[in-house]
This record gives sequence, C-alpha cells and structure tokens, in this order.
Amino acid sequence: MATILPVRGHAPVLHDTSWLAPNATVVGEVSLGRDSTVWFQAVLRGDVAPIHVGERVNIQDGVVVHGTFGQSETRLDNDVSLGHNAIVHGAHVQQGALVGMGATVMDHAVVGKHAVVAAGSVVLAGTQIGDGELWAGVPAKCKGQVSEELRTHLAQTSARYVEYAGWFKGSSTPPPEG
Repeated sequence: MATILPVRGHAPVLHDTSWLAPNATVVGEVSLGRDSTVWFQAVLRGDVAPIHVGERVNIQDGVVVHGTFGQSETRLDNDVSLGHNAIVHGAHVQQGALVGMGATVMDHAVVGKHAVVAAGSVVLAGTQIGDGELWAGVPAKCKGQVSEELRTHLAQTSARYVEYAGWFKGSSTPPPEG
C-alpha cells in the first residue's frame, strides 16, 4: 500500500478515482485530482510547500515532486505527464505539457501549455517556457516548436495512463498483446 502521511497538520487530499502504486509516497499538503496516477517509487513531498495536481496527470516511476519552504509551490495542471525519474521542484507545469525522463524543472519555472522538456534536460529556476515550445539541454534552451505529430501523441498520453492504472485497479481492460 502506498505511503500517505500527514505533515505539519496537512494531509494529502486524493480524489477517489486517483491511483497510487503500492510503493508511491505522498505526504503533506498535496492535492491529487480526478484520474491522476502516481507510479512506482514516485514521491510527492508536500512537507515544506504545497503540491497541486490536476486531473489525468501521470507522475511516472521514480519522479520526485517538491518545493522550497516559504518560497515555491508546485502546480501540475490537467493532462500533464512527468516522465520516469523526472524532478519538478517548485515549478508550474501547464496543461498538456510533458517533462521528459530524467529531466529537472527548478523553482519558479513555468512550462507552458503543450510544451515539452526533453529527457535529461535541466530547466533553470525562473525560466519561462512558452506554449508549445520544445526545450532541451543543460541548461535547457528553446529548440523550436513541438511537432503536430508529437502534440497529437501527447494529447493521448494522459488517457493512456488512466487506462494503465485501470489494469491495476482490476479493470476489465486487458493489457496489450505483444
């Protein structure tokens, strides 16, 4: 069963349709919206700053979400995807955006709607990423616009993760073959 703990008088508020992996950790001032998922070994640590998670957000394996005491909170809008082992620290990731595997997004950064932070990138504190932009590198820099093909794929990702969670909830949807 997932670790869900109150801290400093704040207990996580989880929508009844959300799903947490058995070894996920959610502590403190965290709100998790409808159909959002927190995968294996992911940690949402709302001990020092609030974490607000919208609807259909997928927080994949090994992700860490945190903030800075008295300075930043983390906001993940609807349909956001955080790839495996990403770190989001005191930032705002807007609707439909993707933070790729192993990427880091620091305090007061904003990742615009439907934007992509490429795998392994580091978005420095205070960076403003525009809607639909693709950022990559260390430190991350704008590399252009997200392609229509990728944008279409990302639009389907949040629904897929709701489906995947259903497999663990005992849903009748079978896993794909092959």
